[in-house]
Amino acid sequence: MAVKTDQRGNSRVVFERGIPAQMMGIDGTWRRDCTMEDVSDSGAKLTIDDGSVEGLHLKEFFLLLSSTGLAYRRCELAWVNGDQIGVNFLEAGDRKKKARSASLGA
Repeated sequence: MAVKTDQRGNSRVVFERGIPAQMMGIDGTWRRDCTMEDVSDSGAKLTIDDGSVEGLHLKEFFLLLSSTGLAYRRCELAWVNGDQIGVNFLEAGDRKKKARSASLGA
């Protein structure tokens, strides 16, 4: 495990072998095994284990970090590069704030 600083100044923890995790649709209709390659306070880099993100609704989803589903983060897609994706972590009120600021023209 190594700690690096990215272009945005965030401390990022890079895992040597990756951490097994699962992505799950907000509505629970799909799941994909993935590996968390690195993580920061604001997001993570994931490798999709089956290599395909086609057909998945990735605008917003859950990243499950435990087999029981008790440890999770709500995510939004930041970028895609082959079988790897970058995600931004969302806080509980983020969606409401974004919707309100969009309606105010901010």
